[in-house]
Amino acid sequence: RIKYGVVAMKDLATDILTWDQFYLSGRLQKPVRVLVDNWDIRMVNTVNLKMAAAASLLLLPKEFTEHDLYAKICSLSYMGDIRMLFAEDKYKVKKIVDGSFQPFQLMYRPLIQDYISEGILKMSDYRQQKAFKQDCGVSATNELFSSLPRMIQRRLQGRFTSNSTEIPTHIPTRALVPSKEVAAASVRTALRRRVMVSSARQAACGLLASGGLVAARYLGKKMSKALSTRCLTFF
Repeated sequence: RIKYGVVAMKDLATDILTWDQFYLSGRLQKPVRVLVDNWDIRMVNTVNLKMAAAASLLLLPKEFTEHDLYAKICSLSYMGDIRMLFAEDKYKVKKIVDGSFQPFQLMYRPLIQDYISEGILKMSDYRQQKAFKQDCGVSATNELFSSLPRMIQRRLQGRFTSNSTEIPTHIPTRALVPSKEVAAASVRTALRRRVMVSSARQAACGLLASGGLVAARYLGKKMSKALSTRCLTFF
């Protein structure tokens, strides 16, 4: 009836700030109800939200709507998730955003305003919702990429340091990215690998924690729901 977990606050803060596991940090990029916050995790989570917004902008095209932005943010923690292949609703991301649109706005509107002030985004109206056009130039791309966790930045830096003809072997503290396409590919690959490992670990933990019979019933319901959405799409 209720899924719950226990985590050390230090581990929670580490995942939020570094995307080390990209499990709890991914959940906290979406609207949640906070009951007690003695560690001021909501303040720490602002770093996580900024990283999620930056990663999503790098993955989005030049023009997009506000709904597109929240859908991309929501989808980050499902990229590479093995459960999405057979045990999740095909429209899960859309349903989450549609059902929590205003909470998403409360979470991300301040960041959007910052990007507008910095000239990274320009806003307009499109069919009763906000639409955006982003600066896809090298400077804006590096501004966004420098906001991402070190684990993503190190991956890209490692690619370039192995080929000195593309970029100097000395990489400055502020990541240097040659194009938005390269940055997006790096983000996509890093997140897919991290989420794949995390989702497999969580699936195994769920099986061990709940027992085979309960896990089988839960998985059966999830697969049935996922199959129904795919069948509806087919017919």
